[in-house]
Amino acid sequence: MLGDLGADVVKVEPPDGDPMRSMGVVRDGVSRNWAWVGRHKRSIVLDLTADDGQGTFQELVGGADVLIENLDERTRERWHCDFATLARINPRIVVVTVTGFGLTGPYAGRPGAGTLAEAFAGFTHMIGERDGPPMLPSVAVGDTLTAFIGVIGALAACWGRDAGTTGQGRHLDVTMYDPILQLMGATISTYDAAAGGEPPGRFGSRVHGGVPRNVYRTRDDRWVAVSGTTDAQVGRLLPLIGLDTDEARERYGSARARIAVADELDGLVAAWIATQDRTDVLDAFIGARIPIAPVNDVRDILADPHLEARGDLDRLQSGVAPGLGEHRDEILHDWLS
Repeated sequence: MLGDLGADVVKVEPPDGDPMRSMGVVRDGVSRNWAWVGRHKRSIVLDLTADDGQGTFQELVGGADVLIENLDERTRERWHCDFATLARINPRIVVVTVTGFGLTGPYAGRPGAGTLAEAFAGFTHMIGERDGPPMLPSVAVGDTLTAFIGVIGALAACWGRDAGTTGQGRHLDVTMYDPILQLMGATISTYDAAAGGEPPGRFGSRVHGGVPRNVYRTRDDRWVAVSGTTDAQVGRLLPLIGLDTDEARERYGSARARIAVADELDGLVAAWIATQDRTDVLDAFIGARIPIAPVNDVRDILADPHLEARGDLDRLQSGVAPGLGEHRDEILHDWLS
């Protein structure tokens, strides 16, 4: 992400390379995952278990603005890349340390991953049908949100260093579960711990306190997502689905009234959508200014004219990601000469 913003990103890899190079789908000998995460990076191989590798690394640190690492404490000390050592080499450096559970607290040092963060911070508990088991998302929510938090922290620390009076770097303690807690903020705030009782639980694709908000199947066996929970939106929805009556407006027109009959209204919306093809549903809802979107799969995403028009998708070639150690000579020239 920092590379997307224009940073000169140097990826320091061990002699065997980053494990991501061989993970996931491989085409023409190149991991598709690596082609994505390796974009905007230059690669150098350093053996940080050896003195000469540590020496070169410390020289690079001397010219760096930001270092991002996810090593455990013993490895950082053994490789002489703990924050105290790096700050002596370069007092302006911002070090972003990413761990599963943080550098302090009873769980510091535990191995972590985005999946564990999603479970630990309550997100997994909220995913799934009301009467079903908790579910993990099929995409890397925890990992990706951690990256966003790390980018925000790094940029804020660089700004504080450059705009402040000390000119000093900082050590950022980024856990993988903190950004999940941000996702859970509204859910956590609804629970009255003092009163006890059951905590908020799974609700399928719906949300507590808002209706209609769900995914609905159309007549042509496609899906749409609707989130039209304000009084004004429901007021435009009722005539659209054939409920343009005073009785319906009294029963569903206000948030307080329709929450009491949420299942009923959700079922009526689902029943009407099921009689229409997806294109017609989208046209009708968009025409009535009721928030709706198609539930796209990857094929839909790649063919979507809006994403194409805005340049949201880059079609990366395998050469965009660096070969192992490909840029050693130019990195050493650019950074150390």
